Amino acid sequence: MNVERKILTTVLELTRNGPIDYALVGRSARIPVQTAEIFLKKLQESALIRLKGKVLEVSPDQRVKIALRALELNADFLRVGRLLQWKEFENITTTAFEAYNYSVKMNFRFKAKSGKRWEIDLLAWKQPTIATVDCKRWERNWTRTAIIKLVNQHVEKTKDFTDILSDSHTKIDLCAWKHATVIPIVLSLLPSPLKYHDNTPIVSVLQLQSFLNELPAHVNSLTHFTKKFNMIDRKITDYNKSRPL
Repeated sequence: MNVERKILTTVLELTRNGPIDYALVGRSARIPVQTAEIFLKKLQESALIRLKGKVLEVSPDQRVKIALRALELNADFLRVGRLLQWKEFENITTTAFEAYNYSVKMNFRFKAKSGKRWEIDLLAWKQPTIATVDCKRWERNWTRTAIIKLVNQHVEKTKDFTDILSDSHTKIDLCAWKHATVIPIVLSLLPSPLKYHDNTPIVSVLQLQSFLNELPAHVNSLTHFTKKFNMIDRKITDYNKSRPL
């Protein structure tokens, strides 16, 4: 096995609950102590870990970067996915969208006109685009039927969100927008057997930056919903934003 990959996955496993004695890494990975120390110093130089004497510390952001580096080195997706906490997975997503100047809101809850209540894992917006993101950890036994059902439900959720978008202005700042294009995206840590279903993208986290880079050129070919804001909508939004608390 690639030594760096082994060190990375071992650090992920051992630091789930906080700092550790760095000597544990070599023993757990069954790698000679001197070899482990060499690689740990390289990880520190790359700002992936922090060594304070014999204590090895890893921040949540560093754990995400370690996971991505391990995956680049062909580490097992399933193992790496299970070593990351759910919030760490969400952090990867947030960081990627913010790098492309999107505003982001996690766990966005709303009530549809039908009365049904929904929650969107991650909402990202940059004029004139809004992405509704459903974050999933694919398991190896996920079937095509289950994936299609999940995608269809997310599309339904996104349509309901678009229908009440004017009412959501007090939660996300769209007051200067004349229209919005809302795109449902299903994001997975592990690659899905399907990359699209009915033009709805199913994107692995390692592909997210590339996907966002190319998104403006492909919006019209993806599943999307359009919302136009009239002057009344915008005046109501401005009024709500200006009211004292």
